[in-house]
Amino acid sequence: MPAPPADPRDVTGLIAELGLTEDDTAEPTALVPSERLREVAESLKERGFMLMDTVGLDYLTYTQPRPKRFAVLHNIYHPYDHRRLFLRVWLDDGEALDSLYPVWKAANYLEREVYDLMGVEFVGHPDLRKVLTPDDLEGHPLRKDFPLGETPTLFRDGRFLDPAAFRAGVTGQQSGLTGYRGELRRGRGEDRLPPVMPEGGPK
Repeated sequence: MPAPPADPRDVTGLIAELGLTEDDTAEPTALVPSERLREVAESLKERGFMLMDTVGLDYLTYTQPRPKRFAVLHNIYHPYDHRRLFLRVWLDDGEALDSLYPVWKAANYLEREVYDLMGVEFVGHPDLRKVLTPDDLEGHPLRKDFPLGETPTLFRDGRFLDPAAFRAGVTGQQSGLTGYRGELRRGRGEDRLPPVMPEGGPK
């Protein structure tokens, strides 16, 4: 019986060619030492790959042991043969990572978001500053130890996320979560305006 044809999107050979270890995940993922990240990214760019997304992960409360608390995951994609590869870099708290901006300009806002929400610093980024949260917000909201409390999160344009309403929305008790007017896209909520933070801050 003939062997089934090879999957043209299989990246197992590419991971080995780059001298990386394959991670045990549902999606094709390579473990990259932090000091090799930019070198690996440049090799992938030479092969026609592009950066699609960058996310930060905090494993502080994860039930299974992990090499380090944080991981940065880069989603790399080839637009012609549709191969996809995730690059995972493990980091300790306070450990910086080389920016991929010199390789792919798409890293600009992606890395700024990870810096803002997770606190990972990217060395060589041309403009590493917050992109979502207010400049005076202390901490990084996507870290597992970020205090949730009962203080509304204020966004730059005056809208805010109220914790009680957020929890109620997540559990299905209410339809509105944040004051964003998402209902308008579904043809509802025309009579409501988004709530605005009271003058002088939360009471």
